[in-house]
Amino acid sequence: MAGHSQFKNIMHRKGRQDAVKSKLFGKLAREITVSAKIGLPDPAMNPRLRAAIMAARAENMPKDNIERAIKKAIGGEGEHYEQIRYEGYGPGGVAVIVEVLTDNRNRTAGEVRSTFAKSGGNLAETGAVAFMFDHVGVIEYDAKTASSEAMFEAALEAGADDVVSTAEGHEIYAGQDRFGSVAKALEGKFGEPRKASLVWRPHNTVAVDDQQGEKLLKLIENLNEHDDVQNVYANFEISDALVSRMSA
Repeated sequence: MAGHSQFKNIMHRKGRQDAVKSKLFGKLAREITVSAKIGLPDPAMNPRLRAAIMAARAENMPKDNIERAIKKAIGGEGEHYEQIRYEGYGPGGVAVIVEVLTDNRNRTAGEVRSTFAKSGGNLAETGAVAFMFDHVGVIEYDAKTASSEAMFEAALEAGADDVVSTAEGHEIYAGQDRFGSVAKALEGKFGEPRKASLVWRPHNTVAVDDQQGEKLLKLIENLNEHDDVQNVYANFEISDALVSRMSA
């Protein structure tokens, strides 16, 4: 198994404790507020806000929480958050991209750098690893939504670049300029997706052994636990045996 989806699957199988879900809801609310602030507070007119709301619904975030986060943006409430991308290397030379929303750039930079160092990695300059990824839109559907053939045909007709279908679901990829139109076309055919967002998709993956893999997964877990970190992406590949062990 490889990449960002792999880590998500591991965490999903472990299950979410209340404290973890509360932290997740806080991050989702922050993204909704920021999205509504930098664009229109109407999800029909603001693709980023629509994607943020979809992500919140996928995690069963209460409707009241979503509406409250949007109202914060309309009322000009809350802190001013800065969007920053950090790049670095994890164990085994794996490229890592970290997206954050922070109200204190210096604090977050120091803490992210420290997290990398403690896991045997290092923070690099912006642009050091981004060239190894494509910044693209992804639309996700459950596997039961359609057959792989039907999803592929519909995605191709909508203008998508690639479709990856597995037992866990369908991932449809599209360039940023076509992301909105592809998502809208697929929604008209299959209904609302379980998730739609911009992601960093690696060109290739780096295979790491189980020892490096454990350290890498710990690094990603520690980064995700940071309140300011919204998303973590990495170009790694580890064995199914390690996935099963970490998921237990």
